[in-house]
Amino acid sequence: MRGTIVTRNGHHSIVLDKGRDPVTGKRRQEWIAVKGNYQEAEDQLDEMIHQLKHGNFVKPTKLTVREHFNQWLDSYVTPNLSPATVDLYRTVVKKHVLPSLGDIVLAELKPHTIQKIYSEKLKSGLSNRTVQIIHSILHKGLENAVKTGLILRNPMVAVECPKSQRPEMITMNETDIHLLLEFARSSPYYSLFYTLLFTGMRRSEALALKWADVDLLLLKVSVNKSLSYLNTPKDGSRILLKQPKTKKSRRNISITPSNAVVLREHHQKQDEMRQSLGQPLLKDDDFVFSDIRGKPYLPNSVTHAWIKLVRRCGLNGIKLHSARHSHASLLMKQGVHPKIVQERLGHASISITLDLYSHVVPGLQEAAAMKFDEIIIGSPKSAC
Repeated sequence: MRGTIVTRNGHHSIVLDKGRDPVTGKRRQEWIAVKGNYQEAEDQLDEMIHQLKHGNFVKPTKLTVREHFNQWLDSYVTPNLSPATVDLYRTVVKKHVLPSLGDIVLAELKPHTIQKIYSEKLKSGLSNRTVQIIHSILHKGLENAVKTGLILRNPMVAVECPKSQRPEMITMNETDIHLLLEFARSSPYYSLFYTLLFTGMRRSEALALKWADVDLLLLKVSVNKSLSYLNTPKDGSRILLKQPKTKKSRRNISITPSNAVVLREHHQKQDEMRQSLGQPLLKDDDFVFSDIRGKPYLPNSVTHAWIKLVRRCGLNGIKLHSARHSHASLLMKQGVHPKIVQERLGHASISITLDLYSHVVPGLQEAAAMKFDEIIIGSPKSAC
């Protein structure tokens, strides 16, 4: 197998000699236009001859990154992934991938181009975590191009992904929680915020609760679903209930007596409101945290209400997810075994719990050092 480089009017083309056709006996040639100088054309020629020898030659096409990713989203992502994940992929591709890379020919996409875009994204204020998500989706989309024979190699292999940066964990102490709940008492979300703080549940888990999942006598709550809200041009807005991601997320949580009182009062108020409007009383299949029509609270509405609440309290910077962090860190400070904390939070493993929360508990290192001193120095000396 041979090839040559033909230059016409300053433009270079590779002419691959693929031998004679076994049927017609005619010589077969492949003409491929090259962008770049003569040296780059020579390098590309060497690569193509190598591909032909090993039977994995991929003829470059004019397909753009935009065309490929749109096809990939429609043909693979949409039928194979969950609606929430599809929504995330489409948003990231539309907002971050296509504006920067969409018009580039897929076969000409280079690692340094992607790396430069990462740098620009970070300088514009995008977090490392967001760029990591872009990196992951780009990698998967281009790996699909390799599998379907559109490109030979995935350029993402040579792209450095930004390192993870653990955000500072801001938690509330006992005084902060008392203050927040006092301000929240008149809010329609009071019982929800109380439950989040006293159980450590995720927002999506609490919003998916139905009254059948709550046992106010045995003080138990069964977490078996999560709720998300999707709003796409194709399907419109809809509530989605799905199974938790891991087996550990599906769990029973013991609730405090005070939390049971709050939920019982919440149930009673809902029934009274329904009666006043001539609606049927609550059933087991009704959502615990819902509006007067029985529709579950929307996740974003809950988050916005929390943001307004913490501002009123002067607790700026305390995010809704901080309720979960605060629950865990306060339990750890009180000496509750990390395994119990893991079970309440629904972490996949105890190592996640320890990695997240052991550093927020002051005195653990000092206590360990003192304990070792007691074991060695405080123990009876052995006879010489």
